[in-house]
Amino acid sequence: MPVYNAPLLAIDAQETRRYAGLMKATNFDESKIEAACQDARLLAAPKGIWQVYDYDCEKQEIAAAPACLLQGDKIGAHLAGCEKVIALAATVGKAIEETVTKRFEEGQYAASVLLDAAATAAVEQVADAMEKAIRPKAAAKGYGMRWRFSPGYGDWPIEQQPELIRLTDATTIGIELSSSMMLIPRKSITAIIGLYKEDKSTPEAATIHKKGCAVCPKTDCPSRNV
Repeated sequence: MPVYNAPLLAIDAQETRRYAGLMKATNFDESKIEAACQDARLLAAPKGIWQVYDYDCEKQEIAAAPACLLQGDKIGAHLAGCEKVIALAATVGKAIEETVTKRFEEGQYAASVLLDAAATAAVEQVADAMEKAIRPKAAAKGYGMRWRFSPGYGDWPIEQQPELIRLTDATTIGIELSSSMMLIPRKSITAIIGLYKEDKSTPEAATIHKKGCAVCPKTDCPSRNV
């Protein structure tokens, strides 16, 4: 399985602000956000892993051994027309969350929240960078890519996290599951990316699919960016 180990050269301060729920806090000290991003970059140990599988979109079945049957209408609709899927896992390691906990215990509440937000931005950037690395490889074989979809999103039950751990072999990069199906380290991601055969003569519906905040009904979320 391909492994991703590229370093994080910078962490997006605007995304960190969003994850900290500060999008409307126009007077918040930007230097504190920048400091959190720098700390997160130094603490992060970015790693990722992925694997490509054949996929039966009619059955919502991934051709692994044993096969994995995806549950939920939204993941089925998202992967409609896909011939293959990429199972992906990414993490920035334990050091960041250990420092978040330490700062909170020491009463550094603002610094703890900002570092936690920067860590979230960091692991999303790792997953984004993995997609960017995978995309040309998929395109070379004639495939377009749908955006990544994770357990717990929409009606895809979080109880399928063990299947994503198995499909990605995520334990080899240090990702495990708690008894409540939460990823350990917390700043980790598992996801599925659909691969569909591109037809250059017709528009691909996925290019106009909304994602992220645009498809979330929680309009009063402090992290919302649209």
